[in-house]
Amino acid sequence: MPHDAWSPPPVLLTVDLVILTLRESRLHVLLVERGEEPFQGALALPGGFLNHDDEEILDAAHRELSEETALTSGRVHLEQLAVYGSPGRDPRGRVVSVAHLAIAPGLPDPVAGTDATEAAWIPTDAVLSGETALAFDHHRIAEDGIERARTKIEFSALATAFCGESFTIAELQQVYEAVWGTPLDTRNFYRKVQAAKGFIVPAGADRKATGGRPARLYRAGPNTVLFPPLIRPHTTGEEE
Repeated sequence: MPHDAWSPPPVLLTVDLVILTLRESRLHVLLVERGEEPFQGALALPGGFLNHDDEEILDAAHRELSEETALTSGRVHLEQLAVYGSPGRDPRGRVVSVAHLAIAPGLPDPVAGTDATEAAWIPTDAVLSGETALAFDHHRIAEDGIERARTKIEFSALATAFCGESFTIAELQQVYEAVWGTPLDTRNFYRKVQAAKGFIVPAGADRKATGGRPARLYRAGPNTVLFPPLIRPHTTGEEE
């Protein structure tokens, strides 16, 4: 018997961005207020559809980073996070999202663009707790992005992406405390950072301090994998 002709189902492709930075020593994620349906007026992650058939997905992520927030991608660490394609995740039809994680230090106040009316940095704990509701399945995507960052700073040099070109060990500790959401013992942290060979190297200058000794400056070292790793504490509280 002849088979019925098969045709592929219509599927739309988008990119979404989990953009993280530290502001006032707290981890923040960038959210936009949607300016059109669906979910008009709701908060969501920045993102959008591909511009055309030939647009590379990574290029689309860089474009959305600029169009939705007016942020440049020059100093932004950008990596693919995961693919989200559950039926019903978008009321417009079968829409698959290729989500990306973006991290950069000291990002400025954002300016909304395209289909967003407002853009703002929101503390990640407000998102994780559910206090700040998000459109689509963006709560899950944000959770996954934050957990990716928490895990990767254990085993990689990703934490330095939250810092400027030069930084103190105290500033690096603030990154770990903000991303993990727990205070760390300063002496133990210093010892573990120094034990991870090639993680950070002296920047060749010290930062002048108001009273006391100048703070020694470091920069990201040549190694992107930490050995031994900096394992996050299992419970909230001081590091053992």
